[in-house]
Order: sequence, then structure tokens, then C-alpha cells
Amino acid sequence: MVKGMSGMLKQAQKLQSKMFKLQEELADRTVETSVGGGMVKAVATGKQELLSIKIDPEVVDPNDIQMLEDLIVAAVNDGLKKAQEMVSEEMKKITGGINIPGLT
Repeated sequence: MVKGMSGMLKQAQKLQSKMFKLQEELADRTVETSVGGGMVKAVATGKQELLSIKIDPEVVDPNDIQMLEDLIVAAVNDGLKKAQEMVSEEMKKITGGINIPGLT
């Protein structure tokens, strides 16, 4: 029984090491999204950090700031969602599809 526990502990440590390495790698990976037919683009990292926003000058209308604000919010939210999905998919590869709360 002790041998089995020791093996499980080693497997858990291996898994933890792989997940830590993956988290470091995902911090450098990015996802890009665009909304409004490409009028607003957002780039986010696997750490769910927004790196950049690009706005097509044609969408900048001083008389319709609300539309631009809505496009920015949509682009950021979609970028962060895609970053979360990327992390989730990569974690599933390491955990064999097992959902570990707090990791995905």
C-alpha cells in the first residue's frame, strides 16, 4: 500500500511539474480576435492579459462613441474567452481530460 501511495505521489508531482511548465509556456502564447468585421482587434495571452487593441480609423466616429465602446468590450471579452479556451484545451492534454477545479 505504501508503494502505491509513493507512486501516486510521484505521478502527482510529475503532473504538477507539467502544469507549471505549461502555464509558463501559455503566458507567452497569444490569441487574436476581431469584431465588427475586423474594425476592432484584440490580442490576449494565456494568462488572460490583454496585450493590444487595434482600432480601424473608419470606426472612430465622434458622434457614435457608444458603438466604438461596445466593439472594444466585445473584442476584449472574446479575446479573453479564447485565451481561457486555449488554456483549458492545453490543460486537458496534460490531465487526460480530467477536470481539476481551479486549473482550467
